[in-house]
This record gives sequence, C-alpha cells and structure tokens, in this order.
Amino acid sequence: MNVVLIIEDEVLEQDFLREIALEYLDSKDILLTCSCGSEAIELSKKYNPNIIITDLIISEIDGLTAISEIRKFLPNSCISIISGCSEFSYAQKAIGLKVFDYLLKPVKPRDFKDLLKRMIDSYENSLKNISASVELVDTNINETQKPFIEDALKYIKENFKEKLSLDMVANKLFMNPKYFSFVFKKETGLSFTDYIVNLKIEYACNLLENTNYPSYRISAECGFSDPSYFNRVFCKKMNTTPQGYRRSLGFK
Repeated sequence: MNVVLIIEDEVLEQDFLREIALEYLDSKDILLTCSCGSEAIELSKKYNPNIIITDLIISEIDGLTAISEIRKFLPNSCISIISGCSEFSYAQKAIGLKVFDYLLKPVKPRDFKDLLKRMIDSYENSLKNISASVELVDTNINETQKPFIEDALKYIKENFKEKLSLDMVANKLFMNPKYFSFVFKKETGLSFTDYIVNLKIEYACNLLENTNYPSYRISAECGFSDPSYFNRVFCKKMNTTPQGYRRSLGFK
C-alpha cells in the first residue's frame, strides 16, 4: 500500500493532480492533499507517506522548508517537486534534500502518471535494497540520524516491560520499520529483539538480587507472558536458572 501526499495551494492545480493520481493509484492506496507547509508536516507525521509531491510556493511554510522538516522523520520517503519556479538555486537546494525529481509547471497528465510510477518503483526498490543485504545500503549513519536512535533507546528503556514491537517503536519515531531496524543494529550492535531481551534479563537479575519475589512474579514484572519462556530465555543468557542465579548470590 502506498500513501501519497500532494501539497498544492492552487485549488484547480490540486484537483488536477488529485484526479490523475486517483486514476493511477490502486484502491488500497491512500491519497492525501493539503495546501500549506505546516499541514503537510502534520499529515506526514500522522500518515507516514512514502510518496510526497509538493509545490515550492505554498502558504505558511514554503515547500523546501517543509521537505527539510519532513526529511527529519521520514528520511526514506520519495519526494518530488512540481513548481513554476525554474531558478537554479531552487533546484540546487532540492538536490541537497534528496528530491527524486523536479518538474516545471504545467505538467501533462501522462508526465505526472509517469512520475508517480517512477517514484513508487524507486521507493519499492529502496526497501528491497535495505532488506536484501547490508552491503547494498549506505552504512554511514550521519549525525542527523543518530538522534532517532537516542530517542528510541530512551523510549525502549522506559517501556521495555510492556509488549513492545519494532513496528511500534518505528512508528513512534515516524520511521520506516526496515530502515529503523537497520540503523538500530548499526548503532547499538544488537538487533531490536536482543536489545529488549537484554534489558528484561538485566531487570530480572535486579529483582532476584533485591526482592524475594518468586520466579513467576519476576517473569510478569519483566513483561514475559509465559514463566516457562522466561526461564528458557534467562538460562540462555545467564547459563543458569533464575533460582540458580539467586542461590549463587547466597540466598536460599
């Protein structure tokens, strides 16, 4: 499923692009439209569009500024510009924001359909590259990406006792789950699942050391729904049972 966002403040132009997009997109796809930069940012945070098409001269926040803000939480979305601005400086800035294409108005229906096809194909290929092999992905994590991981770690540490999934955390940070998984492992050296399990076992050890809770209660306190599964995970990580760990500390 594709989520397409069109940002255009001219009513007739927005209707024109919307009608052509509806002809091309599948029924399962979602099409969003708005007329100003601030609304575009809010819609992007809420719906995580993978395809974004924007004019440059729009109200409240201009197109380039909106793209810059959206890139902070949707670094993998495919974004193109359709504008009447032909100045080279705009195109130069667009390149710096990793814009997929820059078309000048007026745009013919067949050219717009072709743009949509190329954008969707490019986005799908980028996801395949991320999931297929680490070697096919740019492994350089830049400074603008690192705050996402810092926010993720903070959120995970506050909520690891709950039922957390990779998709839940990625959505919380407005990131593509596959891309988030790759960056997370690159930065922490652990998969998302292993990182969560380590936090749970560390907390279990703390409870074994400082409380007289039985194993089944510690299992529940750490967020395990099945005590027997908790025991298996604990043994794998600590090379002993929870009871054995407690006895090693001198407790009966």
